[in-house]
Amino acid sequence: MTPTLPELLAQEDALALPRFTHDDAWWLGGRLVDLARERELPILIDIRRGELQLFQHARPGTSPDNASWVARKNAVVRRFGHSSLLMGQKYRDRGTTFEEATGLPRDRYAAHGGAFPLIVAGAGVIGTATVSGLAQVEDHALVVEGLQALLAEQRGSAAQEGADAGP
Repeated sequence: MTPTLPELLAQEDALALPRFTHDDAWWLGGRLVDLARERELPILIDIRRGELQLFQHARPGTSPDNASWVARKNAVVRRFGHSSLLMGQKYRDRGTTFEEATGLPRDRYAAHGGAFPLIVAGAGVIGTATVSGLAQVEDHALVVEGLQALLAEQRGSAAQEGADAGP
């Protein structure tokens, strides 16, 4: 079931990270790969900071088409600062399509779920985490699941560092 526009906006707010380093990209990518292996998902995972690709992994069953979808979904996030699913839903809620409303070329932009903005508190959108290979809502949900795990890991690390500092 597709989340509503308010739910999608709330996800973005809830998943603002305290930081996003190269090591965090590796951790997130690894978590998404683990989930894909466990569930035998034919997906392509792509994580970027700006235009710099920090992580990419293609599972069995993917094709060059998945790389094209990743690029087009990422272009939507970079241009609008919101998840590709949110942008598609915004126009569906208005009774139109992203393509009709924006006039952007379909070969460069795809407002289909799977690309999520990497948002760092105090810095804004700094990159994208993207999955391609499933139905759009499932692509989106997998990225959200990975980001929730990363955020929990970061919070746990911060709490442990505070405890290690002592009185």
